[in-house]
Amino acid sequence: MENRMSLIVFSGTADKLMAVATLTSGAVAMGLEVELFLTTWGLQAFRKGAAQTNMSISKDAGEHGPALLEQMRKKQVPGWLETLQQARELGQMHVYACAMTLELLDMKLEDLEPIVDEVVGVATFIERASESRITLFI
Repeated sequence: MENRMSLIVFSGTADKLMAVATLTSGAVAMGLEVELFLTTWGLQAFRKGAAQTNMSISKDAGEHGPALLEQMRKKQVPGWLETLQQARELGQMHVYACAMTLELLDMKLEDLEPIVDEVVGVATFIERASESRITLFI
């Protein structure tokens, strides 16, 4: 097993992306290499400029969603994209866009935030994730 954590980022809501960013930061700080595989709504969230306007909260948060966002604003918690950028400065982090999802959405790598490193197929990601110590789906 590689000293790596692989995250499949399926959700595009701000609360779940904050969980992705927090887990990534923690893992990088502990010396793990982190790989994010962006697909479906998670990929949509990485469109250039989307992070600044995405204030959606998952239905899992229920009535607590708006209060969570307000507390984050009051406490000046950095946004999920900023947190991921900081994690990249701390250690090894790679962000991959799902090739099939990009094609489905008529998008290109250039349409995504610069933090996204490259486009890969699902088989490539699964092969790498199978060698990871930790694999999560968010």
